[in-house]
Amino acid sequence: MADKKTTTKAAKQAEEVKTIEQLRTDLAAKQADHIALKRGHAAGEVANPRVLTSTRKDIARLHGAIRALEIEAQKESK
Repeated sequence: MADKKTTTKAAKQAEEVKTIEQLRTDLAAKQADHIALKRGHAAGEVANPRVLTSTRKDIARLHGAIRALEIEAQKESK
């Protein structure tokens, strides 16, 4: 039988560690973008409406990251 080649998956690069305040500013920017995209979509200016879905998912991820950091901070303070 032929030798099996083993390949290693490239490890994901570590994301930047952001503070809660940085995440909140990113969240506010994404929310403003989402509102602008919704207005553009209603006016027929958005070429790809899937951008709305990805923006909404990004907002949800930011909410989750903020909440995770808040929980972590609460555990450390106890």
